[in-house]
This record gives sequence, C-alpha cells and structure tokens, in this order.
Amino acid sequence: MVEITRARERRERLRTPRAPQHAGTGEHENFSATFAALGRLAYEGARVSASAVDLASGKTLLAIDDRIVLPTASIGKILLLIEVSARITRREFSGYGILDKTPPDAVGDSGIWQHLQAPSLPIADLASLVASTSDNLATNVLLREVGLAAVRSRTESLGLMRTALLDLVRDSRGPDDAPQLSVGSTTELTWLFGALARNEVVDALTSQRVLGWLSLNCDLSMVASAFGLDPLAHRGADHSTLLVNKTGTDAGVRAEAGAVRGSSRSVAYAVSIQFNDDSLAARLRVLEGMRTVGTDLLEYIHQ
Repeated sequence: MVEITRARERRERLRTPRAPQHAGTGEHENFSATFAALGRLAYEGARVSASAVDLASGKTLLAIDDRIVLPTASIGKILLLIEVSARITRREFSGYGILDKTPPDAVGDSGIWQHLQAPSLPIADLASLVASTSDNLATNVLLREVGLAAVRSRTESLGLMRTALLDLVRDSRGPDDAPQLSVGSTTELTWLFGALARNEVVDALTSQRVLGWLSLNCDLSMVASAFGLDPLAHRGADHSTLLVNKTGTDAGVRAEAGAVRGSSRSVAYAVSIQFNDDSLAARLRVLEGMRTVGTDLLEYIHQ
C-alpha cells in the first residue's frame, strides 16, 4: 500500500505543468559551459535532454528538455536489475541460483559472457555482468527468468511513466520488434538514481544491492570521463569522488545517468543525446559535450 501511494504521489508531481527550463536554478552559475556545449549540439540538430539535482537539498541544478522521451539504449537495464534485486530480497530466488545460456539468448556487442566458456552462471553474477559491462547475453538470460512483463510492472510501481525497458537485446530489430531497447526521460532517471542513493527503491536492501552492482560499471566514456576515476576500479571514493552510473550506447544514441558524491555535495544526473552519427567528428562532439557536463558537475560537488 505504501509503495502504491508513493507511486501515485510521484505521478501527480510529474503531471504538474511547469515552464520549460533551460537554465540552472542554483545560486551559483556552475553550468554555463554545459548549456553552451549542449546548446551547440542542439543547434546542429541533435535532440538533447539533461537533468541534475542536488541530493541534499533537492534543488534542480540543470533542466534541459528533461521530460522529453529519448532512446536510452542500455540504461533501461537498470530496471531489470531492480526487479532481480527485489526478488532476491523477497527470496523468490537465490542470488546463487544457476541460469544457463541457451541459443535463443545469444546476442553480440557488449558484454563478456559470450566470450567465456562457462555455460551457466549464478543470478547475482549475471547481474554483476549486466552492471559492469552492460552484458547483453546476461541481460537476455535474466529477462528470460523474470519476464519483461514483471520488469514493466516494477517500473510502473516506481511511478515511472516515461522510462521503460521495451524489449530484450537483439542483434537486429525487425518491423515487429520494439524500435529501441529502452527509452527514458532525464528527469525520471535523475529521480531514480536519487531514490537509489537514498535507499528508497523498493527497500533499503534492494537499493543497496543495485548500487553495489552499478558501482562495477566500467564505462566512464561520457559524463563520467571528467571525474578522473579508474574505469576498472572505482568502488570507493577517489580524491573524495564516489560514483555509480549506467550508460547507454547505440547508433546515434549516447546516454548516461548516475549519482556522484564529492567533498561537499552529492548530485544525481542524467544526459541523453540522440544525434546523426554520420561521422566520427559528430560522435566526438557529442562525447565532448557530455564530458563538459561532467566537468561542471565535478566543480559543483567539490565547491
């Protein structure tokens, strides 16, 4: 009942009309470089959405078309991790339970399980692979176990209306398949990471387990590239910076959401960019724009 009430309250807050926001609302002009960089990308034709919130005060620091729905590629796998963690908490299955990979699960691109000899792995290990390397094969095996309908139900129970995992991972998408693996709005993704950081997603144990998995993420190529962390080992604070994040990459899509704590402040953030990926130069401009967001976030959390 409490979970239903919270979801209803969240839906009402998100439905409340507000003026489009294209500037920071903090006392300090910390994000001028971000607005300039993302503005240039939008001027070139990219669809840009960004959001950042101070976790202590709840103050909106950054809001650029933060309610529009854009493709988020692998970021939607977070919703699968939440459902898996919730089931482990409720002891519907054990994290030590073994799952086999089967031919229908096979898929390429990101992940390492497809390159390993092990035919079976524990559920908790599969979740670690999804969080650390966005493992597509592990994602499909976990989805086969819990079901996409359960992930959608969990998403709705959290009050998320513009964020969803739409499908399993496919090497190619036909006319009968969902056009994207996942979609989301940056305001909802920012809320989700803030709720995880506050141990409010399902319950404290479920939230902490998901954060532990996400702390293994090796992809620091986007916003987090500005934080100066070791991509392969950053579970603890490094120069007073502590990060959990998830990225999404597809043709013409770069997205990242996370929570980062510094010496003085903590922030939840999300950035999604859909662009014409017709040249390396275009892609590098997008990555540079996302790094600029990270630089401004870094300055803010260490002020």
